[in-house]
Amino acid sequence: MSAAAEQEAADREAAERAAAKEAEKVWLYGLDISDATWQRAPGDAEEAVEIAFLERGAVAMRNSTEPDVVLRYTKAEWDAFVLGARDGEFDLEI
Repeated sequence: MSAAAEQEAADREAAERAAAKEAEKVWLYGLDISDATWQRAPGDAEEAVEIAFLERGAVAMRNSTEPDVVLRYTKAEWDAFVLGARDGEFDLEI
């Protein structure tokens, strides 16, 4: 296979991955989460981060004081975040 053909194949694969990722985001933000079960860490804090587990391993996240602002993450994005947190990627140096 020529270098040009290899590049064309690589470009096509990258375009297909991008299209699949975009389709997954469209699906994710199209989900009706009005009946989602929101969870938060134990405690009496008025302001807390809340998460809801959605279909296909997706996760929604919001601040309890602004429940209409919801971030949504695919399973792959959520898994990457959890692994990064476990590895200390987000630890602050004090």
